[in-house]
Amino acid sequence: MKGYFISIEGSDGSGKSTQLEKMVAYLRERCPRVEVTREPGGTAVAEKIRELILDPENRAMTARAEMLLYAASRAQHVEEKILPLLEEGTVVVTDRFTDSSIAYQAYGRGLGDMVAEVNRIATGGLEPDLTIFLDLSPEAGIARKRREDRHELDRLELEALAFHEKVYKGYDVLCGENRERIVRIDADRPVEEVFSQIRQTLDGALREKYTRNDR
Repeated sequence: MKGYFISIEGSDGSGKSTQLEKMVAYLRERCPRVEVTREPGGTAVAEKIRELILDPENRAMTARAEMLLYAASRAQHVEEKILPLLEEGTVVVTDRFTDSSIAYQAYGRGLGDMVAEVNRIATGGLEPDLTIFLDLSPEAGIARKRREDRHELDRLELEALAFHEKVYKGYDVLCGENRERIVRIDADRPVEEVFSQIRQTLDGALREKYTRNDR
């Protein structure tokens, strides 16, 4: 049985880490094999690239270099980890995937259509079966990040509000263009209310998957 690929997306401060943890715990109660991973990262090689991308000392990194580093990390991640797991029938949950690159580099950095093409090459055309987008305004998200105890802002989190507003616009466009794949969830609510909607989405997606496979 082919696996199922889920990504969770959101602007910085949208609560992804909290909701991801709850999602994975919920899925592990219902599915025989569930693996969680992240981007950039997920493998030894990709994690080293992650360090380069997010290090605040690398402020001189150009937009195209940033785009290509994300794509290189993703290519390694897909080939070494995600595809083999999916072939084994595993439910794979990733913290970010190609939607992040389109939002952050195509819109945030203004690189446009080249970002989608580069990522098509990096992934071999692989897309999530389901994407959960946690919708929170950039202002609220950055404010949350700055309130977190002991959280050191990474290179992208340190960007000006105008950058994060462009990123949010990118996600807004992606949600409109991918209504069958991306489920938009209001993240400006208490944690349990947000997860309640995520849980309903997961239940529907898994029910459809297993019904389809039983045919």
